[in-house]
Amino acid sequence: MSVTDEVKKLNISIVIPVKDEEENILSLAREVESAMEGESTEWECIWVDDGSSDASLLQLQKLARENPRHRYISFERNAGQSAALWAGFGEARAPIIATIDGDGQNDPADIPALFRKVQSGEADMANGYRAHRQDDLKRKISSVLGNGFRTWLTGKTVRDAGCSTRVFRRECMESAPRFAGMHRFVPTLAAMQGFTLTETPVNHRPRIKGSSKYSISNRLWVSLMDILGLFWLRKRALRYTVRTKSD
Repeated sequence: MSVTDEVKKLNISIVIPVKDEEENILSLAREVESAMEGESTEWECIWVDDGSSDASLLQLQKLARENPRHRYISFERNAGQSAALWAGFGEARAPIIATIDGDGQNDPADIPALFRKVQSGEADMANGYRAHRQDDLKRKISSVLGNGFRTWLTGKTVRDAGCSTRVFRRECMESAPRFAGMHRFVPTLAAMQGFTLTETPVNHRPRIKGSSKYSISNRLWVSLMDILGLFWLRKRALRYTVRTKSD
């Protein structure tokens, strides 16, 4: 079978951004394989190395050699999670895309159920929400503040916009604006374009290996500024309904 034929058969591309996650990559890859190989669907996994300074790239190279379903992109330098996701979306070859974080806190076993919701036409985007978060108090407080402020200014879309476990039709992001911080607003950007959303509880796990790149200073305040920008974009969005047109 040619590469072109294999691409035509693909049903879902899973995009995973990583930054200094050498300890998590191979174990997370095994979980992805276990979750997807029990499904009657063709899949690929796109790993995006966001300028890691550890051995993440070496792990990805090893993974790609062992299993061609896994492919990778490696940035020359750190560009941020939004850039990593956008690069992964561009590299993805399937009509449906899934995302999870590379720190092992999102459970790949949740992907098939979300995929079926999108594939069946129930919604254009299926979002997970972390019913039982396994984060420290600082992250929980920041998430509550961020989600609350986001909902107040941009309208309610999903209850946990910060959850990275989601599956969507690639069209949901093809025309979305590109900006640093975009990854925090994926459901909002899809809803602004008229795509339908659904949500379901997903598993959330404590970080076992590696260290968090999260802090109040590098996410909360930046995300609040991004929300103000998105509020402006939403208010200024073009809205029209075609009454009729010629053949």
